[in-house]
Amino acid sequence: MEFLTKVWAKEATAPEAIEAITGAAQEKPKPKTEKASASKEPAEETTTAQKDWGYDLYPERRGETFKPKWTRVLFGLEGQENIDRFKCEENVYWCVKNGPLVKLMMGALKSSGCPIDLRRHISCEVCDPTVTGGYDPKLNQIVVCQNMAKNKSMVHGVLTHEMIHMFDYCNNDMDFRNVDHLACTEIRAANLAHCSFLSAMFQGDASPFNVKEAHQNCVKSKALASVLAVRNVSKADAVAAVERVFPKCYADLEPIGRRIRRNSTDQQKAYMEAPMYGYDVY
Repeated sequence: MEFLTKVWAKEATAPEAIEAITGAAQEKPKPKTEKASASKEPAEETTTAQKDWGYDLYPERRGETFKPKWTRVLFGLEGQENIDRFKCEENVYWCVKNGPLVKLMMGALKSSGCPIDLRRHISCEVCDPTVTGGYDPKLNQIVVCQNMAKNKSMVHGVLTHEMIHMFDYCNNDMDFRNVDHLACTEIRAANLAHCSFLSAMFQGDASPFNVKEAHQNCVKSKALASVLAVRNVSKADAVAAVERVFPKCYADLEPIGRRIRRNSTDQQKAYMEAPMYGYDVY
């Protein structure tokens, strides 16, 4: 039994866990309802679709204008959106010029025929507090959450993570509506840009007794959380998708070529090695 399945089995009730693990749950017939009650208003359908695909986390993606609440303005938590956007764009520019992994990813995207135009492909926006960034495949655009990613380190992590999604979308026949494809790119992003033994300890996925599996468990947990955050799928379906694609996607290290250890020179090494694998130097 795999790591995520074990965790899911602990959290789920007995019948639910059995159905999730064995896949033995039968589809129950849906009761017939009148056509009038089954139909939805267009606005309701749009709202449901936005929640299903994660667009409710990015208000400006829905064409809305962010309106700060006066209570939060009073405490200095909102009301400085223009200043936040300027600082965010400043951090993005710094990362593009100085961040090893961001520079590596931009060179790899250029070599793959998908060069990045900062004004076109990266946008600083106000987001839901549960996310720090996102990738919009419809517009082929990276979103950096200016209200959450407020320093260079966080922006560098967001850009690297989302550029891995952009790289996968550019180089593979990816369908983000397919939960297996989504799970795979989330596994790759967590594997290459986030997880270390220290972060695994903070997430509760590692201890002195399972050091060997710490990184894999961290990647699975991070990928599962990302899938659940942006898609309206059950936890059982998300767990199953992550477990199905994990061996192949965890082994795929393109284009960074190595797993990055915290407080090491791995980022610089990966950047210097990129031309050896045919990627442009940005």
